Amino acid sequence: MSGHSKWATTKHQKAAADAKRSNLFTKISNMISVAARAGGDPTMNFQLRLAMDKARSANMPKDKIEKAIKRGTGELGGARIEEILYEAYGPTGTAILIEVLSDNRNRAASEIKSVLNKLGGKLAGSGAVSYLFERNGEIRIKDELLDSAQGKEKIEENIIDSGAQDYEKIDDGYLVYCAPNELSNVKNSLHESGLEVQSADLVFKPKTTVGLDEEASTKVIKMLHALDDLDDVANVSSNLG
Repeated sequence: MSGHSKWATTKHQKAAADAKRSNLFTKISNMISVAARAGGDPTMNFQLRLAMDKARSANMPKDKIEKAIKRGTGELGGARIEEILYEAYGPTGTAILIEVLSDNRNRAASEIKSVLNKLGGKLAGSGAVSYLFERNGEIRIKDELLDSAQGKEKIEENIIDSGAQDYEKIDDGYLVYCAPNELSNVKNSLHESGLEVQSADLVFKPKTTVGLDEEASTKVIKMLHALDDLDDVANVSSNLG
């Protein structure tokens, strides 16, 4: 199973703080709108259901959720949200994928370039680093049963039985990985086994990670956080180990 990922840990620690950020609803609204293009019924559209779960976890008002769905299905006007994937190199040559959902491609590109230039990174050409990642389902669960070795063993047994492909321990729980088309089934299996599922997403997971010393890791993580703070950025992935 996977080794420890420092970026995976800090990214999920940051999620709690993100809930207080004013731009969080903008990010989630864009996710909902893009997902709703495949249909506005969450019972028939798993991607939309994931985005709505994220909205509810962030206490996003119901009217904002409904507005985002209608924007995606075309019932409301407004600029179309584009899905854009930027590839980049961070400090020390770490590989970075930046998933963007934006109604203004030029603004998004300008802000991303500004962060990269300021913090020692640079944009890469299409395909330059994306081959280092694979699309996975990612489920985060709490480790509330870890009071004993038996509890840890039970959690890992349930993860394996769920059909997951891989998992890794982070500070306050586990990240469970699966094939994208199995995300719904694995999530339901984990929930039915009694584990607390905190989130479920489609992510770009690095095939291998790169270990850096503390100083270099700090520089990379600072850049990843700065990119993630941009309104148009939906998700940031890195091969930082």
